[in-house]
Amino acid sequence: MPGACHAARLGAAYDSLGRTYTATRAEDPRIAARIHAALGDARTVVNVGAGTGHYEPRDRWVLAVEPSATMIAQRPPGAAPVVRASAERLPLADRTVDAAMAVMTVHHWADWRAGVAEMVRVARRRVVVWTFDPDALDALWIARDYLPETIAIERARTPPLDEFVVALGGGARVEPVPIPRDCRDGVAAAFYARPERYLDPVVRAGMSSFAHLADDALARLAADLESGAWDQRYGHLRELPELDAGYRLVVAER
Repeated sequence: MPGACHAARLGAAYDSLGRTYTATRAEDPRIAARIHAALGDARTVVNVGAGTGHYEPRDRWVLAVEPSATMIAQRPPGAAPVVRASAERLPLADRTVDAAMAVMTVHHWADWRAGVAEMVRVARRRVVVWTFDPDALDALWIARDYLPETIAIERARTPPLDEFVVALGGGARVEPVPIPRDCRDGVAAAFYARPERYLDPVVRAGMSSFAHLADDALARLAADLESGAWDQRYGHLRELPELDAGYRLVVAER
């Protein structure tokens, strides 16, 4: 079956790199509050590319859709029911749920336009997506100064925000989602004020663009931290309460 084969291929990446995902990618309650507020009065929700279930609301009916068996296995007891399928072929009829949500997953889809079209197809009221602006990576010190190759990776697979909004039918609102200094969710910018954490391979394993980097890729960061060079340039970030690192909440009303 073509859809099943596609889901298997799409899940393969996280079947290998997602084995320690829950060690560093916990739900951050401040970000969760933003996502849940954006869902508004939706009582039934499909979570597309649901992963381990972070950010799924617990006060509404949710169906999770996830292609990776490894990620599904890490969903906690009591999590929403999950179907192994891909964003590009959602196992739902037209206008089945009040809202479709997707959390930091669009850049993993084989065909993001097809996935967006599917979310629009199944949602009666709104589509809510937490994603990021790939153009903002130039301003993120870890990518710009130490891992510039990751900028090309993300720009190649992440839809530009303006194209994403158009694909949703236009008129979607785009809201900045600042990353707190003590963010519990280990996204790529989560440790902007805690640079030592990037040296931990377990931390990097939870960031898909960093996951396959060898330890020596960050040898210069380790040296700069030891010498104090990093703190001379960026030490002020250690006290910055939050950072706008390009993460965005996109909300399209149907």
